[in-house]
Amino acid sequence: MYDFTHAPKRQGTDSVKWHVEPGELPMWIADMDFATAPEIVAALQAKLELGAFGYEEPQASYFAAVASWYQQVHHAQADPSWMTFTTGVVPAISAIVRRVTDIGDNVLVQAPVYNIFYNSIENNGRHVLASDLQYAAGQYAVDWADLEAKLAAPLTTLMILCNPHNPIGKVWTKAELTQLAELCLKHHVILLADEIHGDLVLAGADYTPVFSLEAELRQNTITLVSPSKTFNVAALHAATAIVPDPALHARVDRGLNRDEVAEPNLLAIPGTIAAYTKGAAWLTALKQQLWANHQLAVEFIQQELPQVRVASGPATYLMWLDVHAYGHSATALTQQIRQRTGLIVSDGTVYRGNGAQFLRLNFACPEAMLQDGLARLKRGLAE
Repeated sequence: MYDFTHAPKRQGTDSVKWHVEPGELPMWIADMDFATAPEIVAALQAKLELGAFGYEEPQASYFAAVASWYQQVHHAQADPSWMTFTTGVVPAISAIVRRVTDIGDNVLVQAPVYNIFYNSIENNGRHVLASDLQYAAGQYAVDWADLEAKLAAPLTTLMILCNPHNPIGKVWTKAELTQLAELCLKHHVILLADEIHGDLVLAGADYTPVFSLEAELRQNTITLVSPSKTFNVAALHAATAIVPDPALHARVDRGLNRDEVAEPNLLAIPGTIAAYTKGAAWLTALKQQLWANHQLAVEFIQQELPQVRVASGPATYLMWLDVHAYGHSATALTQQIRQRTGLIVSDGTVYRGNGAQFLRLNFACPEAMLQDGLARLKRGLAE
């Protein structure tokens, strides 16, 4: 029913991903090479046919769509009164950092982690405090003693959690999230969860939204969700902040509005509503394709690139590749791969922690494109 065998031709369309030289193959930024759900496209076309594009604000139907999605897909209750529209997860993170922390405060992260977190913290005069995830035998785990010590530091006022985690694809268990939220509450640290990849758990148990934790714990939390990664609609600039505690909700709402990141563009509302009310079948088909791609890539790497270890979990469409056996930095390897083959992958160094020994590969593309990319990866890593 849905086409996952053809990639839209986006060269020359202002695409960040496809602004490349002829012959190059970009497999880095978290942007899928699939057309989005036709149900979303139809909703956007209907909006354009109206022909009048004045000021807008989300109504009850928008928040009801968000709540319904999380109830039906993730079995998690989110009261619409907890929600505020925002123009994106990253703008919201930056606005929240400015609103709920002070200049000079520590904002805790778990490295290696999504690199834009660092920008949101450091560009606003706050300090990054990293509790690095512990890595052994292809698996990451929390160093709980280190995490608590850093949460207890007097200047630590906010923690940014990636749930599920980008770039390592880890799906945090409810027990882990509960322990984390308990520590944040104990040490008076607000927990801010970026859950933009929450719909993309490809195998195993589903993810747990932070807003679904026990009532006492969730009162100290802010959850950011969006259809952006799920449906490949990043340019809609639509996300939702879910903040159960009324006082904290008021602070977040004021911060988003003060920074003017709480007003939708003409397509944000119909696109989000269509995604959350009509996109479930497309997402099911997408995840089947993504898991098939994941398995194809794992098998290729095991057989053709035995020095590379796949170190990512079952969430996201981003594969985290341990390349330390090559004895070169990820920066040098990404440059070598691009120069030799035209394949563009992410340099793990930007995620900090132990990322300098890793590459990140986006496998959300038609199978033929993925096979091309994997063949280029093999040529690019040849000694």
